[in-house]
Amino acid sequence: MLTGLAMDLVAIIALAYGLYYRRHHRRDLLFAYLALNVGIFAVVSLLLVQRVDIAVGFGLFGVLSIIRLRSSEITQQEIAYYFVAIVLGLVNGIAAAWPLTALLLNGVLLGVMYLADHPGLLGRTRHQVVTLDVVHTDPDALRLDLESRLRGRVLHCVVTQIDYVRDVTVVDVRYAAANAKVRVR
Repeated sequence: MLTGLAMDLVAIIALAYGLYYRRHHRRDLLFAYLALNVGIFAVVSLLLVQRVDIAVGFGLFGVLSIIRLRSSEITQQEIAYYFVAIVLGLVNGIAAAWPLTALLLNGVLLGVMYLADHPGLLGRTRHQVVTLDVVHTDPDALRLDLESRLRGRVLHCVVTQIDYVRDVTVVDVRYAAANAKVRVR
């Protein structure tokens, strides 16, 4: 179990600090990923030692599935980090008896996250919800306005709200930043 704990701590520090925090700089989620991972590892280790009924395990994951992250808005990317933090805790808790298997799975999970979230892969693509102080009736005029404001090429945009009284348009935009600098880490 100590080997599994050591591998888990190395893996979650690599994920939370080495990948996530250095790329996204959210200290609150760094702590959340560490705490969630270590908690999952502890519970899984205890369940394996105690040999409790499988219903308890399903109950645990039922409780985890109803937890809502209400404190702040998180992105799909951050949810992926949550998922991998959970999986690392599970893998290292369950596969502690097979350290090479756990090590291989840790490497695969961390490698996939490194590549999938690498700034060089999709570093110029951005997502923004923009509130405009004008209502555009012409989609081409809307696109031109967004491109000038965002300083990039609009790839896709969806108008989510129009308020003719206040002359406001809310648009969900995906765009390629013209001068985005890509930092490789």
